[in-house]
Amino acid sequence: MTSVTESIGARLIVEERQRQIEGEGWNARHDDTHDSGELARAAACYALPPQIRELNTLPLLSARRKTLTECLWPWDGRWWKPSRDDRIRELTKAGAMIAAEIDRLQRAALAGDGGGA
Repeated sequence: MTSVTESIGARLIVEERQRQIEGEGWNARHDDTHDSGELARAAACYALPPQIRELNTLPLLSARRKTLTECLWPWDGRWWKPSRDDRIRELTKAGAMIAAEIDRLQRAALAGDGGGA
């Protein structure tokens, strides 16, 4: 059985989170401003298989039919950067965003404010 320290997936997620912090500036202070579930929603978009996230939603959810990603994605569309030919890359991004959300929630709990969504 592979241990967590030997896990390629876990290593890729850690490396991506580090890239997000160092390369994009998405540090703890930045992440703490996203207290309405944005990080988890973005992670969900990347985690969904492409054929599912591109499905049109029911007309009841919006005036015009939107893809599931358009409904879930929390930020401006220019930040949506799927790696359509690299599923591992997409899951790595999702994992890093989940890690960021876990860290944000833990900081909020320690500060006593609950962390929002």
